[in-house]
Amino acid sequence: MIIIPAIDLRSGRCVRLTQGRKQDTKVYDEDPVALALRYQAEGATWLHLVDLDGAFSDPNSDNRRVVSEIVSQVKIPVQFGGGLRSLADLQQVIELGVSRTILGTLAVEAPDIVTAALRLYGPKKLAVGIDARDGRVMTRGWNSDGGQSALELAQGVGGLGIERIIYTDIARDGMLSGINLEQTRLIARESGLKVTASGGVSSLADLEQLKPANEDGVDSVIVGKALYEGRFTLAEALAGL
Repeated sequence: MIIIPAIDLRSGRCVRLTQGRKQDTKVYDEDPVALALRYQAEGATWLHLVDLDGAFSDPNSDNRRVVSEIVSQVKIPVQFGGGLRSLADLQQVIELGVSRTILGTLAVEAPDIVTAALRLYGPKKLAVGIDARDGRVMTRGWNSDGGQSALELAQGVGGLGIERIIYTDIARDGMLSGINLEQTRLIARESGLKVTASGGVSSLADLEQLKPANEDGVDSVIVGKALYEGRFTLAEALAGL
């Protein structure tokens, strides 16, 4: 089980939202680059970066600058999502050195672009972020109903050639209330895709409970607020897995 620390960017700062609500933003660090380097020093093997301004269709060039700085300074791979709405957006962040791009709204609204991206970059460079509320896909910064269930989307993008999804239960994101383990395992099992769990990790016990999900294809987990709030350290989490 790979533990992936999250760095969510808004106006160039490291923040966390509560259940994806942009009005409920808490700033945790003014220097995301230093935080990325610290996570690397503590043993992280991947980083998860999100451009929240891009996700809310409010592009902020400072976030892309920060992403570029992080990618250039760390030696570990970085996955990035938020506001990727076109092939040009994908090309831009891949050229920055991002190892894996995360498609969200694009996968729902323009599957033909996903197919084109797979032809250009291959499945290792792409993942689909499935953000769900009550099992329904949400898009455009979690403000719009995507018109299908999380499982339907997972199976659909799998048919296109996507190999990995990042599944987030919005109701739990930023709430420190534990992962929606049952739904995460179900989607992994029924879609046959590799799954990164996201949303709700609050304790080392949550990570321990996630271990058996590896049998279903859940091979990694994103941790954000629990690290910021000092619920446990990255070193403690890595030692347990």
